[in-house]
Amino acid sequence: MSDKNHTTLGITGMTCAACSTRIEKVLNKMDGVEAQVNLTTEKASVDFDAKKTSIEEITNKIENIGYGVLMEKTELDVLGMTCAACSARIEKVLNRQVGIHSANVNLTTETASIEYNSDVVDLTAIIEKIKNTGYDAKPKAEAAERQTHKEKEMKSKKMKLMISAVLAAPLLITMLVHLFNMTIPDIFMNPWFQFLLATPVQFIIGWQFYVGAYKNLRNGGANMDVLVALGTSAAYFYSLYETFKTIGNPSYMPPHLYFETSAILITLILFGKYLEARAKSQTTNALSSLLNLQAKEARVIRNGAEMMMPVEEVKVGDHLVVKPGEKVPVDGKIMKGRTSIDESMLTGESIPIEKNIEDTVIGSTINKNGVIEMKATKVGKDTALASIVKVVEDAQGSKAPIQRLADVISGYFVPIVVAIAIVTFFVWLTLVEPGQLEPALVAAIAVLVIACPCALGLATPTSIMVGTGKAAENGILFKGGEHLERTHQLETIILDKTGTITKGKPEVTDFTGDEKTLQWLASAEKGSEHPLAEAIIAYAAERNIELMEVDHFNAIPGQGIEVTISNKHILVGNRKLMEDHQVEVGGAEQELIDYEVNGKTAMLISVEGQYQGIVAVADTVKETASQAIRELKEEGLEVIMLTGDNERTAQAIAKQVGIDQVIAQVLPEQKADKVKEIQLKGKKVAMVGDGVNDAPSLVIADIGIAIGTGTEVAIEAADVTILGGELLLLPKAIKISHATIRNIRQNLFWAFGYNTAGIPVAAIGLLAPWVAGAAMALSSVSVVSNSLRLKRVKL
Repeated sequence: MSDKNHTTLGITGMTCAACSTRIEKVLNKMDGVEAQVNLTTEKASVDFDAKKTSIEEITNKIENIGYGVLMEKTELDVLGMTCAACSARIEKVLNRQVGIHSANVNLTTETASIEYNSDVVDLTAIIEKIKNTGYDAKPKAEAAERQTHKEKEMKSKKMKLMISAVLAAPLLITMLVHLFNMTIPDIFMNPWFQFLLATPVQFIIGWQFYVGAYKNLRNGGANMDVLVALGTSAAYFYSLYETFKTIGNPSYMPPHLYFETSAILITLILFGKYLEARAKSQTTNALSSLLNLQAKEARVIRNGAEMMMPVEEVKVGDHLVVKPGEKVPVDGKIMKGRTSIDESMLTGESIPIEKNIEDTVIGSTINKNGVIEMKATKVGKDTALASIVKVVEDAQGSKAPIQRLADVISGYFVPIVVAIAIVTFFVWLTLVEPGQLEPALVAAIAVLVIACPCALGLATPTSIMVGTGKAAENGILFKGGEHLERTHQLETIILDKTGTITKGKPEVTDFTGDEKTLQWLASAEKGSEHPLAEAIIAYAAERNIELMEVDHFNAIPGQGIEVTISNKHILVGNRKLMEDHQVEVGGAEQELIDYEVNGKTAMLISVEGQYQGIVAVADTVKETASQAIRELKEEGLEVIMLTGDNERTAQAIAKQVGIDQVIAQVLPEQKADKVKEIQLKGKKVAMVGDGVNDAPSLVIADIGIAIGTGTEVAIEAADVTILGGELLLLPKAIKISHATIRNIRQNLFWAFGYNTAGIPVAAIGLLAPWVAGAAMALSSVSVVSNSLRLKRVKL
C-alpha cells in the first residue's frame, strides 16, 4: 500500500516554459512521483510515495538539473546548550525532520539557522521538535516581515538592467549611425572601444544566460537561455573575429560590427524580464491581501497571567483574551464574555455577528465591542483563513487542461527554432547571397532571438492566477485551474433549496393574534426542541415578550403540543389536534390553505378550548435569490431546484425566486442519482449545496459548488466554495470563468501568432536582430499585461 504525501516547492532559476516542462518531466520519471510545475508561480506541486522517495531526493533532483528549490528561512534563539555535543544533537534531529532542508546550530551565538518547506512543516512544529530534544527555542525576530525572494530578485534584475543599459547606450548610438547616416566622434566606431563596452555585458551581465543554457543542455533540455546565448554569442564572436583582423592591419575597415546587437539584445531581454517580473508580482496581490489579514500577535493566558506572543506560538487549547478592536488571533470558542464580530473578511457580510459563550470565532476576524476569553481550537495551517489561502495558492499553482497544448509545444520549441536558424543560415549562405557570411548570420540571429517560448508558457498560468485571485477577492474559491475552466462549460445549474435558496433557518412570517396569545404561544413552545419552536421563541424575544413557566408539557407526534400554564390549557398544532379536542377554528381553514400554498408551515392556537389565532413559520428565501437566479438565466444556464420538500411547498419557493423546473420529494441519497440523470442527457451540470448533506451530489456533478463560510468541510466537499452563502456570487463565478477562459484564448492566440508570423519574417531577412530582440522581450510582457486586465473585470 502506498503512502501518498503532497508538497509544494518554490523553484528558482526558471526562465521560460521549457524550464518548467523539463523539471516536470524529470520529476515524473521518479518512482512514485506525480508533479506539476507552474512557471508563473514558480512552484512545483508534487504528490509522492514516501515509501519510494523523499522530499530531499526530489529537492536534490531539481537542483541536479540546474534549478534551485526555494525554502523559507528562519533563525531561532536556542537556550540550554552547554557544549558542542548539544548543538550537534539539535542539528542532527532537525536535519532528520521531514520538510527541513538544512539546519545549522551555532553554539557560540546560541542560534539555529533553518531552511524549511513551510508546506510540509511549520515553525511551531520545529520549535516543538527542539523542545522535545531537551532545549528551548523561540523566534529570533518577532513576526518581522521578511523580504521575499521575489523582491530580492527584482532588485538584482533592476541593478543588472541599469549597468547593462549604461554600457549599451554608446553602442546604440553606433546603430543609429548605420540607420540614419549620422556623424559621431570616431571613438564610437572604434572596434576596440565597442569591444570594451560589449564584453562586460556579454560575459558578466549576460553570464546568467550561459549558465542557464549549460545546465539545461547538460541535462538534455533546452530553454530560452540557449536561444539568447547562441544568438548573442554569434553576433559577439563574429564582431570579435572582425576586430582581430584589424591587428597589424590598421587600414582594414570591418564591413559592419555587431557588438551593439549582442549588447542591446541582452539589455532588451533584461528589460523585458524586469517588466515581466513586475507585472507577475501584481498577479499575486489577492493572495498577499489574504495573508495580510492574519493577526501577528496573540494575548495568551499562561500561568494565570496575560502575555503577548507571536501568533505562530499559540497552541490548541490555549486560552486567549481578545479586546475590542483587536483581531481574533486563531480559530476558537468563546469561554467568557459576549461581543459582536466583524466577519466581513470571510463572509462578505458587513453587519457584525453577535457572539456569546460557546459560539465559534474565526481567526483574523475583528472583535468589535466586548472583551472575550476564548479557547484556541485551530492554529497555524488548520485555521479557516489558512485553509482559504491554501485553496487560492493551490488554484493559482494548478494547470488548466487548456494549457496542455502549450506545454507540449514548449517542450519541442527551442530545438525546432535552433534547427530553423541553422537552415536559415545555410539557405542565405548558399542560395540567397552565396558566400556572404554577414547577411546569413544576421538572419539566423534574428530567428534565434525573435522566438519566445516564454509567451506560450505564461499565456495560461498568468490568467489563471489573476482569475482565481479576482474570484477570491469576491469570496469565490476555485479549487484549481481545471475547475475554473470547466465552470465556463456549464449548461445546467442545480440548486438545493434549504440553506442555498433559503436561509436554512425557520422564521415566523405571519402571526394572527394579540400580544397575550403570543405570550401563551412562546411560553408553550419553550419546552419543545423543534426548529419551529426556536423560530417562535426568537420571534417573541424580538418583541420583548416575557415567557411564563410551563406546568405541564406533552408533545403529540404528528399533531402538535398540549401544555398547561397558570392552569390554562393551551394547544398549538394542526387541524387534527384541534378536531380531537373539539376546538372550533371558524374561518381559519382558508387562511391555513393560503399559508401552505405559499410554502409555509401554519399552526393553530387555542387557549381553554377557544381558537385564538394562527402562527405561520417558513424557511425564508434569501433576499438576493431572485436576482441571482435571473442573472444565472441571463448567462444562458438552465436552473433547477432540487429538494426533499413536498411538491406544493417546493413549487411555492420556486415561484418566489423564478425557477421553472423543480425536482421535489427527493431523499438525500437520491440527489446524486438525479444529477446523474441530467448528465446522461449530455449536459454539463453544476450542483450547488451546503457541502455536507449534499456531498455525494457535489462530487458527482461536473462542478460541485459549496455554499458555506469557507470551513474545511465545505472546501473539501466541492470544486468551488462560495463564502458567506451569498447567492449573487454564483453568477459572478460563472462570469469570472468565462472572462478567464476568454483571456487565456487571447493570450494563446497572440503567443502562437507572434511566433508563427515572427520566425518566417526574421528568416527572410526583414527583421534586424535588435528589433527581433525587442519584440521577443515585450511579447511576454504583453501576455502578462493582458492577463492583468482581468483585475478590472466587472462582476
